[in-house]
Amino acid sequence: MNAVAQGEAGQLRIRSERWAQALAAFLALVLLAATAEIVLDGAAGHSALIPKSPQIAGWLSGVGERLGFRVFLIALLASVGAYAGLLALARRADAAGLRPRRAIALVAGLQLIVFVGPVLLSTDVFSYIAYARMGIEHGVNPYLHGPASIVGDPVYHYVGQDWKHVATAYGPLYTLLSYPLAPLGLTGALWGMKLEALLASAGTVALVWRCARLRGFDPVWALLLVGANPLFTIYGLGGAHNDLLMILAMMVAITLMLAPRVTPGREAWAAAAIVAGALVKVTVAALLPFMIIARRRVGPVVGTVAAAVVGAVVAYAAFGAHGVNVFAALNRDSALVGSDSFPTEIAHLFGKPGVFPVDHDLLKGALVVIVLYLLWRTWRGYDWIAASGWTLLAVTVTSTWLLAWYILWPLPLAAIVRDRRLLVATLGVQGLFVLHQLSPLLEPVK
Repeated sequence: MNAVAQGEAGQLRIRSERWAQALAAFLALVLLAATAEIVLDGAAGHSALIPKSPQIAGWLSGVGERLGFRVFLIALLASVGAYAGLLALARRADAAGLRPRRAIALVAGLQLIVFVGPVLLSTDVFSYIAYARMGIEHGVNPYLHGPASIVGDPVYHYVGQDWKHVATAYGPLYTLLSYPLAPLGLTGALWGMKLEALLASAGTVALVWRCARLRGFDPVWALLLVGANPLFTIYGLGGAHNDLLMILAMMVAITLMLAPRVTPGREAWAAAAIVAGALVKVTVAALLPFMIIARRRVGPVVGTVAAAVVGAVVAYAAFGAHGVNVFAALNRDSALVGSDSFPTEIAHLFGKPGVFPVDHDLLKGALVVIVLYLLWRTWRGYDWIAASGWTLLAVTVTSTWLLAWYILWPLPLAAIVRDRRLLVATLGVQGLFVLHQLSPLLEPVK
């Protein structure tokens, strides 16, 4: 009787595995197809979702139709649903279809589909190119002037209207990294930026895999969590955002800190990597105090100071005093107010027309309290990586200027910590953002 029961249980397990494999394959195809739909329709021509851009994906034109809001939002919803299903399957012990090679192939396929297509959803990449061409082709300091100083340059017509008179908000390391692309011309620089974003994205998911293994987590699940995330691919990689470089520097630091202790100077190099990331985009500097408090050794302090000194010297030599003050742009941008931010939506719920200066002060005060609490928890032994993730998430939630690629910052950290609350909160914030984007689907078709 026991043998019969065991046989029946084995048959049920085999059927369950087959169903899991079939469902995983179907969800992967949905994710690939939805992403391809956005890219192919985006290549068909200019729309409100595709910024005015040089023709870089001409071989894809003629396959799809002009990308409209409804099609984009349905494809985004399908991507999110397939992504959630894959994550649920990856947690199952009998999900034999989610083998490492297949998961890697899925993530690689998603990223390559986005890479070969047009720029999606944002004009930021043209600002990056404009600042590079200002410095190399026109001898204009991008920390003192906006793209309006090079009206005759081909890239000027593609820069977002709100940013034409704004000096660069990015760190001096990123500006210097972008300079070699300026002589390639507009199209060459654009492909260079897309390739840079692709390599940063691939490097990030590879390091997430590595860190998950170092911490004893399932690397396949961690890989899918980050690499198959629709916001990561469609918004982050699709717009070739430099946030991906910042996140890569962050994951380099995390990997070094998790590496075996025999690695010489690993803590100093990890801190230096964070400083390098902050010289791309200053937000990642938030990890440094947690790293230093958790280790309570001199290595992270030495790495921080050394990298900061070298960065300051190089920035001053290249751009003068304005290139050194990486916090000036952060303070400037903190006053901006966007329609997608959580403070704006909360203000509307309470009948307020928007966010007022006093609200900015309250939000900054709340962020300070959160950070101090997390620092205290870290001093008491809480995982500093999780505390860093909570801090980055708090920055996005309290910011009045929220963009989709900002809420990617804590995602790689949420994939490699034991505090599942950080993962739930991060995906919850992303889910609320997606729901906010889906609101036009509820409007009647005109």
